[in-house]
Amino acid sequence: MPTFLSSFLPGFALSFSLILAIGAQNAFVLKHGLRREHVLAIVLTCAISDAILILAGVAGFGALAKALPWFESAMRYGGAAFLFWYGLQNARSAWRGGAVLDASASARSSLRSTLASLLAITWLNPHVYLDTVVLIGSISAQYEDRVAFGAGAALASFTFFTALGFGARLLGPIFATPAAWRILDAIIAATMWGIALSLLI
Repeated sequence: MPTFLSSFLPGFALSFSLILAIGAQNAFVLKHGLRREHVLAIVLTCAISDAILILAGVAGFGALAKALPWFESAMRYGGAAFLFWYGLQNARSAWRGGAVLDASASARSSLRSTLASLLAITWLNPHVYLDTVVLIGSISAQYEDRVAFGAGAALASFTFFTALGFGARLLGPIFATPAAWRILDAIIAATMWGIALSLLI
């Protein structure tokens, strides 16, 4: 057990610190958590996606990306294009305004379209691969129990997204006004564009 914990806890701490900073995925979860739209499905999708990528990194597939010269460029430009487009949608919402938080309202987006956008944000963002497959994968090699390290990292992801998705409703009163939603949409747009720009320079 001491060996398990000595690998599990660092994995948990590293993963949690990596996903704590606001990013495309976090902003998406926060927005839908506030709207209470498909929260469980979104949280599970994020957590399972991270677990798959972490498992790939711990299993040593990080070397695969390095073996394919075109992989990095394809992910970088494809991810930047998508993030720019998604940021544009939020910028338009911020400009038009009029949105308020209405917990009793029916979902304004279908589960299929919501998960399609989330999967694109998750799997087309090169930063996700750098954080999970490459960074977590390479650091796990330094620990005696790599499986425990990976399990800790995956649990951190599940814990964070669960707290973010379901905890967002506590901010409901703040987002009962159109102005708050316009500010959130503007922040999300700026975040998406900032990430997209960082991929191109």
